[in-house]
Amino acid sequence: MEIANRHRHALSKNQKWTLASTSSGFMLENMDVLFLSFAMSSMIADLHLSGPAAGLISSITNVGMLFGGIIFGILGDKIGRVKTFSHTVIIFAVATACMAFTNNLYLIYGLRFLAGVGAGGEYGVGISLIAEAFPKNEIGKLTSIAAVGGQIGAIFAAIIAAWIIPTAGWHMLFLVGIVPVVLTIFVRKHLHESQQFLNAKSAEKDSLLTTVVRKMFATPRLAWQSLGLMIMMIVQIAGYFGLMNWLPTIVQKQLNLNVANSSLWMIATIVGMSIGMMTFGSIFDHFGPRRAFSIFLIGSAIMVYTLSLATDMITLLLIGAIVGFFSNGMFGGYGAVISCLYPTEIRSSANNIIVNVGRAIGGFSSVIIGMLMDHYNLTVVMGFLSSLYIISLLIMVSLPGLREINKQTN
Repeated sequence: MEIANRHRHALSKNQKWTLASTSSGFMLENMDVLFLSFAMSSMIADLHLSGPAAGLISSITNVGMLFGGIIFGILGDKIGRVKTFSHTVIIFAVATACMAFTNNLYLIYGLRFLAGVGAGGEYGVGISLIAEAFPKNEIGKLTSIAAVGGQIGAIFAAIIAAWIIPTAGWHMLFLVGIVPVVLTIFVRKHLHESQQFLNAKSAEKDSLLTTVVRKMFATPRLAWQSLGLMIMMIVQIAGYFGLMNWLPTIVQKQLNLNVANSSLWMIATIVGMSIGMMTFGSIFDHFGPRRAFSIFLIGSAIMVYTLSLATDMITLLLIGAIVGFFSNGMFGGYGAVISCLYPTEIRSSANNIIVNVGRAIGGFSSVIIGMLMDHYNLTVVMGFLSSLYIISLLIMVSLPGLREINKQTN
């Protein structure tokens, strides 16, 4: 406790604002994105949408995230983290708020694409701000703290949706999305570019796109490192969306349990995720990424399969919290690993490209799980998800860059 207190007192003003701004940004981004999940049933009824048309709204958001991740990742490395971070927040906030004023499906598609562009661009820039403001041996914990902000955003989304939709409708829910614009005022006033970024910028010789390609894919080793991290991120997102989107339905259908109050499941899982993130960050900083990811990937594989053994609500909530602890506890670790493996001049781009490829592809896991549910039982569905984490584990141990980070940590 004394060490933690000394660490907090040692934070500079810029470090405090960096951590507060990125955590708040991730919180507001996740809140805005999840508004769509809570409003979807009302939108389907109000706009008379078919299942495929409604599902496409979410898919278009994921595509926007990939597009925004690439564009703003490069801009973050080109014009600066702080300026780019504030731009991404404004885009997803304004696009979300504009949803309150439309009933046209094609306009909704366009606005969700723009919201995805902003949300997808924010991640890598925020992680880069943290990586350049703090020592390397603290990045795991601090990126995990920022990731916890996203989980707090999910809780806020659930509370706000439960309050607004029944009384004012889904349009007013999206109007709340304008709130993150306030964050940009504080970001631009209190944050400044790191000296590390400024030094890398002054030493830049090639075009940024050339540098990104060369330092991510130029050699077989670099190409496998980047591809392997993308696959791990696909598994991370696939597990998250698969569990959060489908588990209440799976349990009701396969186990005949009453989980009408799905907020209990969500809160238990989010609490588990948040504790898992903080635990993962500490293990990462003290023992290195290989040991941290090994523990959490093995734990995810075991506990996801254990969900098929739940026979009552109490057991489901307990196992759900433990699944959240392992399966999403390692989310912040990807940003820490990418920030350590790739140089300052492409750090924002590498984070956004790897993470948003994972989002774009892994987000389709809910479709695959839906197909499996039509033909197989719960044990098979959970076995499929468990096997993904084992695949991710095998890829993780094959990445030579992670061994080098381990040596630096130990």
